Amino acid sequence: MQYSGARILIEALIEQGVDTVFGYPGGTVLFIYDELFKHQDRIRHILVSHEQHAAHAADGYARSTGKVGVCIATSGPGATNLVTGIATAAMDSSPLVAITGNVSLPLLGKDSFQEVDITGITMPIVKHNWIVKEVNELAEIVREAFIVAQSGRPGPVLIDIPKDITAITGEWVPGKGWGKKTSATISADVLVAGGKTAGDAREAAESQGDYAVLGARARRLAERNERPTFTEEDIDRAVVMLREAKRPVFYAGGGVIISGARGELIQLAERLNAPVALSLMGIGAFPQDHRLCTGLIGMHGTVASNKAVQQADLLVAIGARFSDRVTSRTDAFAKSAQVLHFDIDPAEINKNVQADAWVIGDIKKTLGETLKKLPLEIATEWKGNIELWKEKVPEAHHRDTALHPRFIIEETAKRLGYDAIVVTDVGQHQIWTAQFYPVTQPRSFLTSGGLGTMGFGLGAALGAKVANPTRPVVLFTGDGCFRMNCTEMATLGVYTVPLLMVIFNNKTLGMVRQWQSLFYEARYSETDLDGPPDFVKLADAYGLSGYPADDAVSFIDALDKALQDIAAGRAALIDAHIDRDEKVFPMVPGGKPIDEQILA
Repeated sequence: MQYSGARILIEALIEQGVDTVFGYPGGTVLFIYDELFKHQDRIRHILVSHEQHAAHAADGYARSTGKVGVCIATSGPGATNLVTGIATAAMDSSPLVAITGNVSLPLLGKDSFQEVDITGITMPIVKHNWIVKEVNELAEIVREAFIVAQSGRPGPVLIDIPKDITAITGEWVPGKGWGKKTSATISADVLVAGGKTAGDAREAAESQGDYAVLGARARRLAERNERPTFTEEDIDRAVVMLREAKRPVFYAGGGVIISGARGELIQLAERLNAPVALSLMGIGAFPQDHRLCTGLIGMHGTVASNKAVQQADLLVAIGARFSDRVTSRTDAFAKSAQVLHFDIDPAEINKNVQADAWVIGDIKKTLGETLKKLPLEIATEWKGNIELWKEKVPEAHHRDTALHPRFIIEETAKRLGYDAIVVTDVGQHQIWTAQFYPVTQPRSFLTSGGLGTMGFGLGAALGAKVANPTRPVVLFTGDGCFRMNCTEMATLGVYTVPLLMVIFNNKTLGMVRQWQSLFYEARYSETDLDGPPDFVKLADAYGLSGYPADDAVSFIDALDKALQDIAAGRAALIDAHIDRDEKVFPMVPGGKPIDEQILA
């Protein structure tokens, strides 16, 4: 079938199971948008207010579902506006396909109007990117992009399509899509995952009748996916370390959620009766109400998590990357413990913290193989220490103020229940939410962990709600963050997305002010946000409901009204005014070991 490049793109996206894309049109993507118009009964487009939020929305869609999120932007500034969202997805291993338009092929490299080298710009923050120079390669590239985004350690990819490629015609040959992958790709994947060579994968792929659909790109995919994987000896070594440990501690990250290994982690922790500490991205990997869960680890970690790690004789890191926000001083981190590291990405092994042993591979599979060789119960020496440490919580968690962050979060949780998807921006409210919201399910806590992107929240919450229309979605944000993304309230209104937004409004950049208060002798340089906007009036201007709250009584009243709006299918905002000097504790000062915490 002869189709335009734009039509081939849309058909290829639908083939991959894409039902929603987030984007913003412009000159170089007009042929694509014309095809979106013609096929709006087959694929939905959400028009955002800013391209950055298209990337965040696609990211939120991906994080909450495990599927690939897709965003589209035009060339030049449209493409560069995606960059922060792409980097955010990269740092947190979120599968994203970003599609950008570019000037026509004869104009490339001539500083043409709205031309940028977006493949060069994004090279450090994507798993791979492509610039399409032949229309007959477009479908193959889309198929490969989805495989790369999802396989191994997930992450973002980018496809840059010059305008003339979308206009000219080419041959559309339907493929079988990701999830219904071509037998050529399946053969390559299976062989590579089993430790065979890329050459073996190529031979197997060439023996399949549908190999022509992917062509030479399947060869390159097999070669790129060739990676070391675990051996029986790796599993045996891990089993010995687990059986011999007296004070084991598990440190779980986002990789547990991505791989679907929550059940295996619970079994492993219960067999050893060992505490489980969570990274920010690991929230949801282990039930927070489980007796063995000690909560966050690191800079704002709990006393229980940080002390347990420092007194452990074996630290088992699972799908975690030893971020500096977790370790602080690496030379003083878990210094009495051996380190056993489970991860799918060999690049993470020994990158920040030296491991004594490691198992590389899909975490669900490697933990499953480990469990097969472990006894059902292993005696350890944790004798009530964890319970005592759990009782040590900062006084700030119970401060008697007119409207306390803990009250806001816990009351919202009571109303929304365990099925809610909780989204945050970045700052104090992010950590309060991680501390106080009882997240029990994976893919239910969405936040920018690695990049710490202020402005992430509203776009990500939009994407999560579009992807999960029957689940309640709440955004907890700060007034500083919300000023960066409040334009997306227009999107909520136009598409009638019933999202709950709760602003922790302290009229300041709270986390920065906290550092200035503790370490810069209270010199509050450029952190005060006194003055406009009035967020309640702003919500009204966008056609949404907004409610102010100054104390516990008015917050409950505002929450009741907001949830009535949500039930009626409308988004609602609560502007919750909190004490400007409310602080996040515990806190580890920069350069200190993680068990030297400020509690008050």
